Amino acid sequence: MTPPVPLMDARLVAELRQSIQDCTERGLSVASKWSSELYYAIPSNKRDTLISEAFTTFSTSTPACSRSPRPSLSFADTSPAASVALCMPVTPGNQSHLPSHFPVVRAQETELEIQDEAALFAARAFMTAKEFTRVEFTVKNCKSAKAQFIYVYSCFLAAERKAQRDWYRQNNTRGQPPVPINRLLATLLDMVKNATDPWLLFLKAVFLSRLNRREEAIESIIRSISGYHWNWSVWTLLCSCVGDGDELTALLPLLPLPATHPLILMFQIRTMNELHSPSENELAMCDRLLGDDCFRDSAWVMSLRACALYHLHDFGQAEKQFEKILAIAPHRIDDIDIYSNILYVTDNRLKLSRLAHEFLELDKDRPEVCCLVGNHYSLRAEHEKAVKYFRRATELDRTYLSAWTLMGHEYVEMKNSHAAIEAYRRAVDVSRKDYRAWYGLGQAYELLSMHRYALYYYQHATALRPYDVRLWQAQGTCYEEIGRLKEAVECLKRALLGADPRETTIHMKLAKLHEELDDQSEAAAYHRRVVEICRIEERPVQDYAKSSIFVARHHMVIAGGDLLLAKDYLERVANSNAEEVGQASDWLKKLKSVLITRPAIPITEETSGH
Repeated sequence: MTPPVPLMDARLVAELRQSIQDCTERGLSVASKWSSELYYAIPSNKRDTLISEAFTTFSTSTPACSRSPRPSLSFADTSPAASVALCMPVTPGNQSHLPSHFPVVRAQETELEIQDEAALFAARAFMTAKEFTRVEFTVKNCKSAKAQFIYVYSCFLAAERKAQRDWYRQNNTRGQPPVPINRLLATLLDMVKNATDPWLLFLKAVFLSRLNRREEAIESIIRSISGYHWNWSVWTLLCSCVGDGDELTALLPLLPLPATHPLILMFQIRTMNELHSPSENELAMCDRLLGDDCFRDSAWVMSLRACALYHLHDFGQAEKQFEKILAIAPHRIDDIDIYSNILYVTDNRLKLSRLAHEFLELDKDRPEVCCLVGNHYSLRAEHEKAVKYFRRATELDRTYLSAWTLMGHEYVEMKNSHAAIEAYRRAVDVSRKDYRAWYGLGQAYELLSMHRYALYYYQHATALRPYDVRLWQAQGTCYEEIGRLKEAVECLKRALLGADPRETTIHMKLAKLHEELDDQSEAAAYHRRVVEICRIEERPVQDYAKSSIFVARHHMVIAGGDLLLAKDYLERVANSNAEEVGQASDWLKKLKSVLITRPAIPITEETSGH
């Protein structure tokens, strides 16, 4: 059971509110948007009351000299206590934890920011206009920690823009690398290698992550979170560093926040969604976050819940959740592609068509909208048009995983295996954690009858999603094609663990494989299970006629077979309108002669060997 989330008390609300300004001033637009959405989602009466309490507490407990605008942490201050202190109002409850030199550090940083004020105003305006080189030039000689962050961040964004421009210049050429290469990452990392400011530690983690130094990146992320909790960009980066559920479980105790903190819960839900492995536990966390004492009206948290339901294949409830989101935020584009996937899977053509037209009018240059329109055309079997929109989404955002994967699916439908492989490879380059791209590669190679290659990619997909029945079935098919029947049997047995108890296709396949392995006893056991399921489900005899005859014949030829069972199975088929009526009648005649020579002994575990 999910532990209760602490109430959004005055301190948490004040921290969240302050993060809007802090992220905005540093040009972190995504993190600022996230904080703003959450702050807006707190019920207004509760929000106003808590903010009033926070200001009252702050004004009555903080010395007059400390009531200046809150600066970022100075490089000179390396103590964790000072870092954390910058994230909260100074109250009687936390005043004792502040280092003795903290007021001096704060005053020094405030004075530096006052000196840099004009440059910071100009840099913020240039950052909004995406004039990154002008930002660099403007704050290059500034001394405040905030200005130093803006300088390094603008250098990074300018280098990213150049790398992307160079990459697109090589588009569709043999020399184009899989992803844009930022050649300044090592230089940028050197600029922040000794950073203690939580914002610069965040940038350090970004550079380390891009250089594939994952463990060091995670260490910097944890230090950054220790210094400043409410920068959602650092949590998103941490999410991208987690490889699987076990890693997440090991990481959670290392984070400098209690397990019940809203940020921890949001991070856990987001990560499990990214891994396509949410559970009922994550749904319970969403429900708690959407309670009256937290973010009741948050479209962002609702979207987390809708995505969790989608990955759990509860498409009906996921659709209802998205309808609720659009009712309170009709122009929200984030995650609209997931909603379109749900409408696609449920074959809701009318709603998908309406949604595509509405959002195309709203913003045709958002990759999510392009994916939505692509799904609309795909459902209408207009695969060329679907590919056009999925490609447009990748042009708008080359890291947009869903677009590459869906483009691959379209090429598979068009029987263009080579183009599908290229699209899926791009998806894997973006994220090696998405099982869908690995599964797609397996399907594409299977279309080319390259079953050993297909098996390799299916195994990667299965490692990421070990309880997916389709993936184990796909592996089993490949093993069968290359003649490794025993491995095929093991894969299908594994598939049965997660399959519907009323499923018969896998049982039939296992029966067939055991027949080929000349293991008649095991084959009969699976055929008998097919008969039992079909009779419980009251399916027509045609669905299990062949299995009935196989089981009956097996018991007629083995020593101690259950002849009464065989007679019952054969009579049901002989009295039906199945194609096997004649065959069942012939075996019934043979059964009568067998019954004359030996008595009918009901089968037991001892006599059957099972």
